[in-house]
Amino acid sequence: MTTAAAPQSQQSFAALRHPGFRVYFITSALAMMADSIEHVISYWMLFEKFHSPALGGFAVISHWMPYLLFAVWSGALADRFDPRRMIQIGMVLFMLVSFAWGVLFLSGVLEMWHAVVLLIVHGIAGVLWSPASQLLLHDIVGPERLQSAVRLNATSRYLGLLAGPAVGGLLMLLLEPPLGILFNMLIYLPLTLWLWKAPYGPRFRQGKSAPVRAVRGIADIVTTMRDIAGNRTIVSMIALAGGASLFIGNAYQAQMPEFAHDLGHGDPGLSYSMLLAADAAGALTAGLVLESRGLLQAKPRTAFILAMLWCCTLSGFAASSLYPLALGLLFVTGFVELSFNSMAQTLVQLNAPAHIRGRVIGLYSMSSLGLRAFAGVTIGLVGSLIGIHWSLALSAMLLLAIITTLLAFTTIKTRKSP
Repeated sequence: MTTAAAPQSQQSFAALRHPGFRVYFITSALAMMADSIEHVISYWMLFEKFHSPALGGFAVISHWMPYLLFAVWSGALADRFDPRRMIQIGMVLFMLVSFAWGVLFLSGVLEMWHAVVLLIVHGIAGVLWSPASQLLLHDIVGPERLQSAVRLNATSRYLGLLAGPAVGGLLMLLLEPPLGILFNMLIYLPLTLWLWKAPYGPRFRQGKSAPVRAVRGIADIVTTMRDIAGNRTIVSMIALAGGASLFIGNAYQAQMPEFAHDLGHGDPGLSYSMLLAADAAGALTAGLVLESRGLLQAKPRTAFILAMLWCCTLSGFAASSLYPLALGLLFVTGFVELSFNSMAQTLVQLNAPAHIRGRVIGLYSMSSLGLRAFAGVTIGLVGSLIGIHWSLALSAMLLLAIITTLLAFTTIKTRKSP
């Protein structure tokens, strides 16, 4: 399958040559930007209202924990039903949350429990969106252009993340936060409306579909693990994504104020903002550069090597005392992070059995996103004991050792195979 996929995936921006994906790319980037805008405005208002570090920590947990608990269940639903409708349900929940924030901000009756409920609903909306969106990519472009689609889809997310703070700040300036977050509801609409009639999903798939299993909740996790246990590529890529998520994830970004302070740029300003944006800018550049040349085709060994390089650049950043060097290392970190993550996700999708593809994607999401809820322990809590520089460096080196072991194990198994 992967061999057949090579010719078209080596074209520049292969997936963008598909008209359906072009619309999906733009509308998904807008939805991701709206998600980021909501974070910018709601987090600011929550800080102004409660000044609660605990609530800020809960916001991170509520964002990632639903992936750990419900990603496989969400993928199973996407297998059984139309992934377009799953995404639309997620978008409607996002819009309802933005509406509720706006009403509570305007009325001045916001209480802590309101915030907790809305943060949880927002996290659930995300887990309904994520596995279904990956499954829909396969429906839109097929296996031949899947790597390009996954990589560009990841690029659109980073594009939305980069644009979100700027647009969110502008909305707060022009409309005030309550009206700004109400206006944000409209940005979710293009994707929601396009999916209504988009000619993709179960009804449009060619060939006879395999019987779809009933959704069985937690039992689906165990059953899906058994189903993929014999596929070394899927297992190794899920393990790679899970290890990166558990030990590092994006927890180092929450510690950026301390890194900036130690580099001599702790005050708010352009230098500090550049540190925050360097990682995302590197990821965005990776998507554009790799797609423009059709580079780095999806192979397990390549994904492992890129992840090892990610560990090295993070260790270098943790040890750096020079601002320009730290900025450059963060840029490279973002570049290789998008490269190996999109490659791992592509390999999982290409090798997943068609009748449980949504469940396998859900298992990958549980590993790659859900385990980020614990990265704050390995980076933040340990950092409070031994220093944030040491905690990041040690986490990266431990992950490097695990990835090296996984690479060796996979290589030995491959050589022994007939």
